[in-house]
Amino acid sequence: MARWMDIDRDNTTWLWSVVRVRGWPLWSQVGQDGEAAAWLLAQHADAAPDIQREFHSALSAAVDQQEAKRAHLAYLADRVRVNAGRPQLYGTQFVEDGTGFRPHPIEDRDQLDLRRASVGLQPFAEYEFEIRRFQDGNG
Repeated sequence: MARWMDIDRDNTTWLWSVVRVRGWPLWSQVGQDGEAAAWLLAQHADAAPDIQREFHSALSAAVDQQEAKRAHLAYLADRVRVNAGRPQLYGTQFVEDGTGFRPHPIEDRDQLDLRRASVGLQPFAEYEFEIRRFQDGNG
């Protein structure tokens, strides 16, 4: 676990140096795979919440330019909110709390599937099923 944390820290530092100088890695610059890799690094920047919020801002600008995936922004928005102790908007973040695997709290759950659809995410019930199946080792 300590090694993973070191890797995440190094990746965060590297991505932060890129974003500060060039902005978010855009599809037109690095392709969809490169942008997705940057998003994964940002998702795992939990030890640096201030930088993770900056990643969210930079990714948001890229989405506005149609140079990054809206779903990536939704996942990162949830991660930033959860790390700040706020309810998530899209239901993408789950936790094992000792009593079972569950989603972190979700704001305005009645509108959840509408928010998810607006960013290209599947209905929450389908996503939750997949997450639980994967967690149980059946995915």
